[in-house]
Amino acid sequence: MNPYGVAGISVQDLAQKRASRENFILLDVREPHELAYAHLGVGVLLVPLSELAQAQLAALPPEVTADKEADIIVMCHHGSRSAQVTAWLRQNGWTNVWNLDGGIEAYAVEVDPDVGRY
Repeated sequence: MNPYGVAGISVQDLAQKRASRENFILLDVREPHELAYAHLGVGVLLVPLSELAQAQLAALPPEVTADKEADIIVMCHHGSRSAQVTAWLRQNGWTNVWNLDGGIEAYAVEVDPDVGRY
């Protein structure tokens, strides 16, 4: 558990999953303008927290709604917004959801500085 009280995954574990091409969903809940500063490239589903707050479950893409047992890693800038979404998904029946501890900021600092920072 991380300080937010939800199951978390380290940025190193995420990097390893990406490198080994494991099958999982990487859900980015940052706002679109934040992508200009830092991003992980292709294969990331962007569903801003503002859209989730407004449309709730209807904002989730089919990749997420198709299987409540799919492996999902939720990320944001530092890990706070993604922790909220991780908890919310778990409350709504998703079973394999983890928060990216430290968010994309930690990924840029600890794994890949080319990701960008803001």
